[in-house]
Amino acid sequence: MKKLISILLLVAFMLVTACSSSSKDSSETTNAKETVTGVQYPLTVVDQAGREVVIESEPQRLISPYYITTSLFIALDIDSRMVGIESNPEKRDIYRLSSPELLDLPTVGSPKDFDFEACVALEPDLVVLPMRLSSVADQLAELDIDVLIVNPENAELFEEAAVLVATATNALDKEAELISYINGVRDLLETSLADVTPVSIYMGGNSDFLSTAPSGMYQSDMIALAGCSNVGDEIDDTYWAEVSYEQILVWNPEYIVLAANSVYTVDDVLNNPSLAVCDAVVNRNVVKLPVDAEAWDSPVPGSVLGSLWLASVIYPDIISEETCYETIEDFYETFYGFSYSSISEE
Repeated sequence: MKKLISILLLVAFMLVTACSSSSKDSSETTNAKETVTGVQYPLTVVDQAGREVVIESEPQRLISPYYITTSLFIALDIDSRMVGIESNPEKRDIYRLSSPELLDLPTVGSPKDFDFEACVALEPDLVVLPMRLSSVADQLAELDIDVLIVNPENAELFEEAAVLVATATNALDKEAELISYINGVRDLLETSLADVTPVSIYMGGNSDFLSTAPSGMYQSDMIALAGCSNVGDEIDDTYWAEVSYEQILVWNPEYIVLAANSVYTVDDVLNNPSLAVCDAVVNRNVVKLPVDAEAWDSPVPGSVLGSLWLASVIYPDIISEETCYETIEDFYETFYGFSYSSISEE
């Protein structure tokens, strides 16, 4: 079975790579023409806020105040062009492991507290902002600073954001490799788990166990790709939803999954008297997503690995632990330049 899964992953990767290449040859995503040497400037792109942005030349001074796009910059191999980064980059292990020089860059705040003056002072060619900072875009544009707004809130939107950033920065080759790899893993999971009866999952939030992921959150997509059903899908929202213990017992999930950065532990949940009769607790089916390199329950390039890991926990006879960790190792070596297995040795 392990050998079969490995073969399926390889075949899926090759097929998706071929499809991705064909798709790029047959369609244009910008007003610029692609050549064998890359993107032709000037070019016009439309960002995820619907803004039309003209980029006169290949950007060489990039700023990201958002860890999602900073991680994407690394995966696209354009992080060496960064001149500014979000606050507290030392808290992101993925930077230390893959691109430690980022830790020494000037900071420009965060999506919650963006430092406009610090950003402008760094004289960037291109600033990539999350949707919540869209009001800042016009202010920067008035200073002749190009700005792209991204909104990678599900798998489709993440791929859209990756194509947008890669087009603007002339990194389409790396983007095609990245998306093909991600889609190869997705295809493996969808094919291998096609016949399973979905296991029900309650996902506890980062700061509070009684907040859960509703249908509109990235975490719900992660659970579905792992061949499971998210009990919170009956809540139509796009941010962590507050629930009660009574509601969790009504749902009675088969598994409870804790967010990677949860401030409470598996033991806290197992020993919670309010959950004593919940099937997940009775059967001790409570797990926490790994956070060794980064949180896979957020829309980073490696988020597909969260689905792979979860599937290996819940369906180990179909997705083996060996296949899971071999894929994780290969992904980080390919796109981030470090060995995931070496983290546990530190």
